[in-house]
Amino acid sequence: MTAHGGRRTQAERDAITVEIGYALCSAAFAAAVVFGAVAGPALLFHLSGTAELLLVRAGLVLAAVLFVARVAGVLLRFRAADQPSQPGRTNPDS
Repeated sequence: MTAHGGRRTQAERDAITVEIGYALCSAAFAAAVVFGAVAGPALLFHLSGTAELLLVRAGLVLAAVLFVARVAGVLLRFRAADQPSQPGRTNPDS
């Protein structure tokens, strides 16, 4: 977006859309892996009721926290990369 608050170009809107899609897909995959790693033993093996409940709930909580953290991290990194670190310079090595 321009510095004076103007409208975004189509390329900028497309980039944001792709980045949001990437953030959601990668976060869902990471959350599924964490849930499977934590709650998997409870779902595969016969455990006591308390242990099974504890592992499944811990897996759900960790997966949800990881999902939110991953989406926020990807989108914040995208937003930070959008703005040049040295105003007026297009190449950081210049």
